[in-house]
Amino acid sequence: MERQTQGVPDSMLLDGARRGCAESFATLYRNHSGRVYRFALEMCGNASAAEEVTQEVFLALLGEMERFDPSRGNLLAYLLGTARNLTYRWLRREQPFQPLEVDDSALAPECATEASALSRLTEREALDGLRRAIASLPPAYREVVVLCDLEELDYAQAAQTIGCAIGTVRSRLHRARALLTEKWHQEQRKGSMRCSA
Repeated sequence: MERQTQGVPDSMLLDGARRGCAESFATLYRNHSGRVYRFALEMCGNASAAEEVTQEVFLALLGEMERFDPSRGNLLAYLLGTARNLTYRWLRREQPFQPLEVDDSALAPECATEASALSRLTEREALDGLRRAIASLPPAYREVVVLCDLEELDYAQAAQTIGCAIGTVRSRLHRARALLTEKWHQEQRKGSMRCSA
């Protein structure tokens, strides 16, 4: 399925960009840069690296626009595939994944009750546990979770992004979910041991 914004399909925007229309390229960037950035961020855990990857993805598109063939797949899969390659290069060059640090305190109202504060703390601990579990997955499993569960791509789009068979995506996702479930249970046991101590 081709992404559209304001009734203009990606293929038309791409054609406009090929003819030199800066607004068409800018619209493609606005339409897809957020998803490319989120993918890179979830894969490497580093905001500045994710920004750099996003910029490099669109520079690559600019340089390869004439060669991009929409009949071979959709633009988002191409962009995420490019982001995947750049992110892996960054991971090999720089350092392993660093879990994201999120400050949820700004979201809390000033007059929160103790019960809602406890609820938010429990929720935050659960989200942090899930982030740690995803971060601890090997990159091949992490990427299918990010693509299919967080970015909500279907198996065919994820397979195109990764450059593998649909069956490979299915099996990796199945294994990744099993690993996440196992890690989640470990996190829960750690949490209950802390509470009983």
